[in-house]
Amino acid sequence: MASNESALVVLVREAETLVKAFRDKYDPSAAAGMPAHITLLYPFKPPAELHADLLETIQACFAGFVPFAYSLAAIRRFRSEVLYLAPEPDEPFRKLTLAICDRYSDRRPYGGKFAEVIPHLTVAQVQNGRDLDRIAEDFELAAAAMLPIASSAVDVALMDNSSGGWQIRDLCALGGMRS
Repeated sequence: MASNESALVVLVREAETLVKAFRDKYDPSAAAGMPAHITLLYPFKPPAELHADLLETIQACFAGFVPFAYSLAAIRRFRSEVLYLAPEPDEPFRKLTLAICDRYSDRRPYGGKFAEVIPHLTVAQVQNGRDLDRIAEDFELAAAAMLPIASSAVDVALMDNSSGGWQIRDLCALGGMRS
């Protein structure tokens, strides 16, 4: 992730106890201050474009969704590079992503690199499959007594890294109620 960007994410505070040590070591976004999260849209807009009218638009977009419960139980991989926790159900996350992408059709998840939106909480991102195998073994041992993790999505965090590290710029409540 480059600096001077923004992202729309659902923060997963309940997962921090389990994933923080792994993310701090193996996920570059964590090193830049991004908490445990499920990405809805990255990259979003440059921070200089996050004006009041844009914030009102994204708040209105997410106000049409009700908060929902989900759990993180399954440990999965993308190829030999990413280890992640999969939310269940995942469809509400897809719907949130599609709604914001419909509003901002010039913005595609991950810059359009992937054809399918797969909601996930990244635990580790490395370049070597053998390294990921080792990390996965360690993570599975750590996770055995802690999964599933129950959580609720009640808002969407607009994050930006214009200060050099990721920070919450605004929270957009699902259902329109401030959390």
